Amino acid sequence: MSTSIARADSVPTLAALETIERRVLWLATSMIHHANRVRPNPSGIKVGGHQASSASMVSIMTSLWFGQLRPEDRVSVKPHASPVLHAINYLLGELDERYLTTLREFGGLQSYPSRTKDPDPVDYSTGSVGIGATAPIWGAVSRRYVGSLSDAAGRGRQYSLVGDAELDEGAVWEAVLDQGVAGLGEIVWIVDLNRQSLDRVVPNIAAGKLERLFQAAGWQVITVRFGRLLEELLARPGGQALRRRILEMPNPEFQRLLRCTAAELRERLPGSGERSASITDLIDGIDDELLLAAIRNLGGHDLDALREAYAQIDDDRPTAILAYTIKGYGLPLEGHPQNHSSLLTETQYAELAVKLGEHPDAPWSTFDAESEAGRLCAATAQRLHREPVALAEPPAVPTDFGRTPSGTATTQAALGRALLDLTRGAPEAARRVVSVSPDVSSSTNLAGWLNKVGVWSIEDRPDWFSDDAETTVHWREQPTGQHIELGIAEVNLVSLIGELGATWSRWGEPLFPIGVLYDPFVGRALEPWSYGVYAGGQSILVGTPSGVTLSYEGGAHQSITTPSIGLEQPGVVSYEPAFAIDVEWTLLASLGRLGRPDGSSAYLRLSTKPVDQRLCAVPVDPAARERRRRQVVAGGYVLREAGSGAAAVTLVAMGALVPDALVAAERLEALGVPVDVVCVTSPGLLFDAVQARDGLTDAPDWILGQLFPAARARPMVTVLDGHPHTLSFLAGINRVAARHLGVSHFGQVGGLDDVYRHHGIDVESIVSAALDVVR
Repeated sequence: MSTSIARADSVPTLAALETIERRVLWLATSMIHHANRVRPNPSGIKVGGHQASSASMVSIMTSLWFGQLRPEDRVSVKPHASPVLHAINYLLGELDERYLTTLREFGGLQSYPSRTKDPDPVDYSTGSVGIGATAPIWGAVSRRYVGSLSDAAGRGRQYSLVGDAELDEGAVWEAVLDQGVAGLGEIVWIVDLNRQSLDRVVPNIAAGKLERLFQAAGWQVITVRFGRLLEELLARPGGQALRRRILEMPNPEFQRLLRCTAAELRERLPGSGERSASITDLIDGIDDELLLAAIRNLGGHDLDALREAYAQIDDDRPTAILAYTIKGYGLPLEGHPQNHSSLLTETQYAELAVKLGEHPDAPWSTFDAESEAGRLCAATAQRLHREPVALAEPPAVPTDFGRTPSGTATTQAALGRALLDLTRGAPEAARRVVSVSPDVSSSTNLAGWLNKVGVWSIEDRPDWFSDDAETTVHWREQPTGQHIELGIAEVNLVSLIGELGATWSRWGEPLFPIGVLYDPFVGRALEPWSYGVYAGGQSILVGTPSGVTLSYEGGAHQSITTPSIGLEQPGVVSYEPAFAIDVEWTLLASLGRLGRPDGSSAYLRLSTKPVDQRLCAVPVDPAARERRRRQVVAGGYVLREAGSGAAAVTLVAMGALVPDALVAAERLEALGVPVDVVCVTSPGLLFDAVQARDGLTDAPDWILGQLFPAARARPMVTVLDGHPHTLSFLAGINRVAARHLGVSHFGQVGGLDDVYRHHGIDVESIVSAALDVVR
């Protein structure tokens, strides 16, 4: 092995890089070709893949992996360039050849890079527009946060390879503009500036505009427009006129030049006006081959130009490298406005093989170990080798603090109280908690927790109001703080808790991230949070306050569908506790599921409705208390049994509506209708239990026999502050007649009684539904 190549700080030769670059292009193109043209497809449904989008990234990724990356660096790869990542991993010995024929096949290589589903190393799951692009920002925050606990995360750059069309996604700019990002110098974005979207050449994508946007956010901007060949041409007499002509022409016009013959290019390129004669004289002095090569020699395909750009990175602030590229570079379909999903024909694929010196019938070749390219692959694999992460056992989380709340309290306030209790009862576990919120810490009752643990920041910052006697929230910012407050951008919040929740698998340091936001905005945050769960991030999302119970805020701030979200979201256990003790038990159970290979995320839907905690009737006997706790965590419990023995009707309530169901039960008893009241804490867990009972899934189902025993099966009324279908499946457990009350249209502003009455979830409506169902 060449010593100069094997050294981590060596500079690979241009010839070796170009050889690897061509092989990467071939392998990436061949994976997609095999999936669509070779592999049997009995269904006839399009398999797909993105040969053009992959081709535009080949030079950037080859130069990055084989000349720049260190083992501590992490890279988020543009979704449609996943075949390029797999090709590089294959050449580095990180992917077995048998997987190269499995792109988009069940059990094979995923459509887009996936940390949890791909068989080869993937640093960030991507595919959801804008979310994968911003993930390295939150990965950088997470790495720095872990640094306050140990040195396991080390240092390293966080790269994001982004397609320019992806910059249309608002989540990108929400992240870029966050006030804390400008201090994260390890962030490097490389923008594949090919100026195309799915359907067309985008007329107004301009590097100048993007430069100004990134610079305004405090980023360093490096623009890589042209390669060496084109720069040499532009340095000749008439070159300045040609430079201005290329920079000023609309994107579609430039793309059209790529589809021209040399003769057509000589006619079109000079354009009109006073500069055209100088351009004509310049290009008349070069041959057709050089002219065609020069017009394609953009900076994103020039390995030397890219290497120079990397050398300029300033690690004191984030960097955006804007690399001009051609979509489909090196392929017959390069530059075509509709090439996004285009596939090479058999003839084109064979012609590409001849051009690259490859063999269509044996497409998966690697390099001879003694060749320069082979030695560079071996040296790069050695340089980038990472030892397997040693997974640490998360600190033990208690199941019960042993305290029984009294008086009147809200479930929202109970969250802050439970976190403070955790600092006293389990300090090691509490140290792993990191709370995240938009600008709502005090209004969601986190002030006490925030005052206790402080606010996390990269460096110590003075609290100028520490000596103000009227200040109740003390904003102590320091690297050991445990609360992170972002701007009012829910996408940023859930993206961050997703990355904080992945540190157990990245660096072996488990964290317990809790994101708190207004429940009406859970829907806005759902897609990026779901993607974080998919990528292996385990976190707790708290939506509070919730439902039309937030009556005076009006319809815009009243959440209706969030109970359904909790019921349906994969990888998440959802809870809607009715009492403070329920919050404590479900929160502790949720914390206990975080930071482990078999773990899961959680969603807690809380309320600001004051509730008499005596209604909870927590058993005094320790064994009975533990039985109640297990039921709460498993999905629900019987809160009230009919006073006269056999009930005539079962009221099933959840969250803020439980006290109203108890009042309705008393009124029904007075009317001679005996009532059981069941308090549901997790419709999702109960649905899983039903599915398990029917043999459709693997989950415990013991809770069904305790909440809805066949011997006590009676007509049922369900009620919640959310869409009524959330609990409607419960009537099918024993196949009883039922009425389902809830909220199915936009709310109204007003007092609680008026709003409940408007939606038919008040006591009168519960009583009326019960009388109807028993007749």
